[in-house]
Amino acid sequence: MSTMPRMTSDTYRLPPGPKTPKLLNGITFLVARNAMVKRLQRRYGDALTLQMPGFGTMVLVTRPDLVKQVYTAKADVLHGGKNPLGEVLGPGSLFSMDEDRHLRERRMLLPPFHGERMRSYEAIIEEEALREMAGWREGVEFASIESFQTITLRIILRAVFGAEGRELAELERLLPPMTKLGQRLVTIPILRRDWGRISPGARWKRMHARYRRLADTLVDQHLADPDLEQRIDILALMLRAQLADGGAVDKPDLADELLTLLVAGHETTASALAWSVERLRRHPEILRRLEDEARGEENGLRIATAEEVLRVRPVINATGRVVMKPFELGSWLIPPGASIVTGIAPLHHDDRFHERASRFEPDRHLGKKPDTYAWIPFGGGLRRCLGAAFAQFEIDVVLRTLLRNFELQTTTEPGERESFRGVAFAPSKGGAAVVRRRALELDARSRVEDGRRGVGAAA
Repeated sequence: MSTMPRMTSDTYRLPPGPKTPKLLNGITFLVARNAMVKRLQRRYGDALTLQMPGFGTMVLVTRPDLVKQVYTAKADVLHGGKNPLGEVLGPGSLFSMDEDRHLRERRMLLPPFHGERMRSYEAIIEEEALREMAGWREGVEFASIESFQTITLRIILRAVFGAEGRELAELERLLPPMTKLGQRLVTIPILRRDWGRISPGARWKRMHARYRRLADTLVDQHLADPDLEQRIDILALMLRAQLADGGAVDKPDLADELLTLLVAGHETTASALAWSVERLRRHPEILRRLEDEARGEENGLRIATAEEVLRVRPVINATGRVVMKPFELGSWLIPPGASIVTGIAPLHHDDRFHERASRFEPDRHLGKKPDTYAWIPFGGGLRRCLGAAFAQFEIDVVLRTLLRNFELQTTTEPGERESFRGVAFAPSKGGAAVVRRRALELDARSRVEDGRRGVGAAA
């Protein structure tokens, strides 16, 4: 009868790394994480070990084959549910779950973010984009991210929460400051404690309590709606799934999950749209081609552009897992309790995996899908961002709306630097934009002329 060898501390093999103190590593990571990772990667290679406050032993990997091992690991070997974001969002958040519970929740939420159901939200996306863009001033530079945050927030409130009327207006007022505060709590855990009425922790409790009352009201309104079966918002789908199982509706879990979908799809998508504006203003030849494409119904270049924006300027630059059982990673054996982080930004900027990686070249994605483990703006595996397809669809529709209605003025100014906003990386000037409205009669005439040319060619 054979037995498994007993694991000891000497059995485990960790990648090399610096011997600097935890606190220093943590401060450097907060202040200049991308520069820190680049420096360490040059010295230690594609896998390295860091001691980090709050995380302990952290292994960073930046090579596709190692990323693949992490993303394809079994759910009971690597956990993703122990993280600062999940702790802030609550136990009903997908970010807080692992193994069977995580898989069940994910299967319930996945359908509306794909296929025909996802495309049913196109009218809402375009309507909210037009609504916000109607207030844009011509010829004056402005931070586009603020408008994009308004657009993505209202899309989520309508398509996910199913909010309307008074509840929509109240959530629209509450959630931006609540999200901003929540980002600080994610970044600096000590702020989560209630240190008194004006402390961030106490303010979060009050905001969260108000949010819960609004979320509960929405649930009650949905349950009282005789047309619940016909509703297309995601809260309705979640309620129908819970009722179909014969169980009671769990309002706290629903509130946590709705807030999770908001956090995952609001700031991140707005940042990606702001980066799109920032990049296109500095690449006039690509912008002109996108304008030509937007006159018709094709979107191949627009999709490729969104994919390239997410490569060169990923809004999330890392994903993490906690090791639950001894885990073989390359030639190393990682002990339980350690964290493994996949470095998105360094992987995306590596010439070994992306030819001329520093250049913005959407054509690299035309007609082909990016590599699953070298292009990872949404993470991967069982914990890949649930709304990845929806986010790309949203970016596509919003960019199409912008290009059809406005001329985006180009610039020769240096590119905007990255600014960390607590959850996502955004342009330091907010994706500064200068626009002019298109002359609709000229735009309409060009479409007619394009149509005529198409008919002639076909004949």
